[in-house]
Amino acid sequence: KVMKKIIALVLATLLLVFSFVGCGAVNPKKDLQNIKKAGKIIVGITEYKPMDYKEDGEWTGFDAEFARLVAKEIGVEVEFIEIDWDNKFFELESGAIDCIWNGMTLTDEVRKNTSYSTPYVRNAQVVVLANDKIDTYANVDSIKSLKFAVEKGSAGEKELIAQGVSEDKIVAVDTQSTALMEVQSGSVDACVIDITMANAMTGEGTGYANLGYKLELSSEEYVIGFRKDSNLTEKVNDIIDQLKEDGTLDALADKYNLTLAF
Repeated sequence: KVMKKIIALVLATLLLVFSFVGCGAVNPKKDLQNIKKAGKIIVGITEYKPMDYKEDGEWTGFDAEFARLVAKEIGVEVEFIEIDWDNKFFELESGAIDCIWNGMTLTDEVRKNTSYSTPYVRNAQVVVLANDKIDTYANVDSIKSLKFAVEKGSAGEKELIAQGVSEDKIVAVDTQSTALMEVQSGSVDACVIDITMANAMTGEGTGYANLGYKLELSSEEYVIGFRKDSNLTEKVNDIIDQLKEDGTLDALADKYNLTLAF
């Protein structure tokens, strides 16, 4: 009898746990309704200038401003949460964030794991190194002897591997800005980052005036990632069309020296 009571108690506990899990399950087909009810959309980002970065303690940048414009049209506020870029899809599926909006390159992995927006900005992966080394390492074959820093799980990391750079020559770090710092410190020879960040943070008048780039490894486009089957995707795409037609996105791209994908 005691054993039966224990088994019954265990089963009751399991049912209670499963009921809580069920209640908290994320339903992508109700994402739009849920963010309206909450009064906010939770956006997963990393510090990535000029897309998302802090100024006077507040998040700004092309994507940050873009997100606020879209949220205003929906009628909600934006909450930005810094995420581990390597775990971005887990954060999305778990419901910790409502979307990934941080200069995310459209890749097969993104296609597989998200419902993604209309591509909105053109980008490229570039090799950043000291200015006096740029001409020496001007093609893919020449860079294979270098030691690189890259953001974990980034398009830059994947591109280096695809180009035949040995994995023991690649140091994975948390962010693209950290990869730049590693080059500056001399702990690595070069890094591969988005051209948008390279344009904003290297060269004359920046904090990395002695760094630059010439070699582009790939061209690509940025998208916003939502949960699979999310009804937010269509809504946001409609708003993107509006912001494109009225010139708002063109003005924003000019402000941050970016090239739109449409």
